Amino acid sequence: MADIANEVRRCEAAGVDWIHFDVMDGRFVEQITYGSPVLRCVRRATELPLDIHLMVEDPTHQIDLFADAGADIITIHAESACDVPMCLEKIHERGLKAAVAIKPQTPAERALDFIAQCDMILVMTVEPGYGGQSFMNEMMTKVETIRRYADENGFSKLDIQVDGGINADTAKTARTAGANVLVAGTSLFKAKDMRELNAALKG
Repeated sequence: MADIANEVRRCEAAGVDWIHFDVMDGRFVEQITYGSPVLRCVRRATELPLDIHLMVEDPTHQIDLFADAGADIITIHAESACDVPMCLEKIHERGLKAAVAIKPQTPAERALDFIAQCDMILVMTVEPGYGGQSFMNEMMTKVETIRRYADENGFSKLDIQVDGGINADTAKTARTAGANVLVAGTSLFKAKDMRELNAALKG
């Protein structure tokens, strides 16, 4: 836990706004990552908002575990094997922000089915499960579609998040398309100057 705590402190010093926490179950995606006990440790290490991305087959029974561990935002996938509206309602009942994510092969319209229950929509700009992948520029059409729909239908406060392949150049592309929450992993943690890169990501 000491290394994770140190990395979180690096993020705080660099001016990062949120900590994005990827949860993978080895079924929805191939990889397996952290569970709620690790999040509980991260919660003790920071007061920054904790943004939980549940890349799991069925998030229904994970929501309470991560809410209890200190989550502030929980994202579930539109493609998961759950009752998505029910899960979004459950997240809100726990007093947390709720979000829906869509994979690259999923059309924007699938996310729009849930927009009235969402504080945020996450457009994946890589295939979920592995870090260090290249940004899929063609996903920006989805971001533009979601932003336009949100602005025209009374959801102008909706956050649109992009995750995957974010660096100083692709961040500008994503912001131009209408995204306002950017997830950076590899580029941020491998940067020579994390604070400088974080500022560039924000524009």
